[in-house]
Amino acid sequence: MDLKNLARVLRKNQPDAERKLWSALGNQQLKNSKFRRQYWIRPYIVDFICLEKNLVLEIDGSQHLEKTSKDNERTEFLEKHGFRVLRFPNNEILKEFDAVLERIYEHL
Repeated sequence: MDLKNLARVLRKNQPDAERKLWSALGNQQLKNSKFRRQYWIRPYIVDFICLEKNLVLEIDGSQHLEKTSKDNERTEFLEKHGFRVLRFPNNEILKEFDAVLERIYEHL
């Protein structure tokens, strides 16, 4: 499956944390910034991106505990291409939602 189709599938099958965050990011609700979800930047698909601010948001589920080197490689790639990357674990979004939004707001 190519990245474009994979991104489409991922948008339709969002975990609860991503769905909750998208409810606050969609329709330019946060600081009037346009976010896109499951956006592909070859060779990766990022969870959320604000292209105008070069800000990428990555939401890490439990599977990321075992993939820290791959996550670091991905972050390094994105930063090398001019993006700032913020990572949030699922449980942080679900339990400390206002603090997560505040942190994103500060980076916008």
